[in-house]
Amino acid sequence: MIKTIKNGIIKENPTFIQLLGMCPTLAVTTSLANGIGMGLSVTFVLTLSNMLVSMLRKMIPQKIRIAAYVVIIATFVTVVDLILKAYIPALSQSLGLFIPLIVVNCIILARAEAFASKNGVMKSAADGIGMGLGFTIALSIISAIREILGNGTILGMSVGITSPATIMLLPPGGFLTLGLLLGIINVIKNRKGER
Repeated sequence: MIKTIKNGIIKENPTFIQLLGMCPTLAVTTSLANGIGMGLSVTFVLTLSNMLVSMLRKMIPQKIRIAAYVVIIATFVTVVDLILKAYIPALSQSLGLFIPLIVVNCIILARAEAFASKNGVMKSAADGIGMGLGFTIALSIISAIREILGNGTILGMSVGITSPATIMLLPPGGFLTLGLLLGIINVIKNRKGER
């Protein structure tokens, strides 16, 4: 179980290793609150949908499995969307249409097809938690960098940067941040491989 969770956070990180879910990664990471909110929403949906897909895997006919997965995922996305609207309306408004788009997020569909449909409930839950936390951590790192450099704040509190680079809050800032982080990760992986 711990190995499966760790695998999703480090070895198969959906953002930094598999490069999945790039649309929300680049679009909502303008503030740390957005990154954490989106990441935890995906974690909730991923974990519960993995568990339900795993429970029903022997009952879902092969020909309609993808459609069944989408219905299961859409159910949990609706729950997340309604919870955010009820209890954290500012975050809900900030994330906008990216919460409903979790339904077709390739991370969730891929894990339902590749993992939950072939493994038991507890292992599928661990996979969902690991992948979700990996996604949340990646979004949080990208968000923190973009918010600090682009706004001079972290979680809305000033960090003392008097001339922020507003480009970091625009789409090019997302690409720059992600590209630099991927470069750093590749350098680290290559150095580990040389040893």
